[in-house]
Amino acid sequence: MTAQPARPERTGTQTASVMDVSPFKPSLVKAVFRDVTPMHVSRSAAWAAASVTRTVLTEIIDGARRAAAEEARKKLIPGDLLSAIDRNVELEVGAKWYDHSPTFRGLTGVLYDAEGVIVPSRKRSRSRKPSAVVGAHRFEAGVKKLLRSQGVTAVPAMVRDLDGIASVFLTDLARDAAMVVREGGVKRFGTVTLGMSGEPAPPPFLKDPLQALSTRRGDGRTIGRDDILAATTIQLFGGNLRQRALTEAREATQNTSAG
Repeated sequence: MTAQPARPERTGTQTASVMDVSPFKPSLVKAVFRDVTPMHVSRSAAWAAASVTRTVLTEIIDGARRAAAEEARKKLIPGDLLSAIDRNVELEVGAKWYDHSPTFRGLTGVLYDAEGVIVPSRKRSRSRKPSAVVGAHRFEAGVKKLLRSQGVTAVPAMVRDLDGIASVFLTDLARDAAMVVREGGVKRFGTVTLGMSGEPAPPPFLKDPLQALSTRRGDGRTIGRDDILAATTIQLFGGNLRQRALTEAREATQNTSAG
């Protein structure tokens, strides 16, 4: 009997095929970074940020695709997004978008003040400066390209959610990268390891590479590739997704100049 794998492992030459999909262009990445920091963003940093964002969105879409496949659907709906995140906590990224999307209403919890009164949800900012939420539409073309690469389509509400998650995630990545530059490295990071109760804990994951990113080299005015990798260790708390994002970002920038 021939086994049919649910998804090919991204190793060796198969990882290279993932690199061929570049839906988030460096110019778009730099536009997001300009909303966050006046620091210069190197070319390799822009490619690395684009790669990490692509990896995260690809994993979310893949999880949603699996959920849809269980109902024999190829068109994704917001419920598939919720299923993907529910099944894999590592995919819970871009959380600031959740307050702006009907998909996540009721799932982020009700906040109460000290007197037990419900705190109303925050209104959208009317700031003239573009925010991650205001600029979410910039990612629509890239999201649709990723959907096609997975052999699926999505209803407009699902595309909007993926747009928003990508925008918020990349904006947060930019803020953390700028912080890494200012502070001279990563001052805090960690990995969440998922396991069964009673089982021995697995060995530390990617310990040496993470420690290597804890101290940066370079000037204090330019965000470089390693600053993006360091910011990725802050944004992605799960070991598997974090490792994949770091690996693919390194591969995506191997032949990219630092300028």
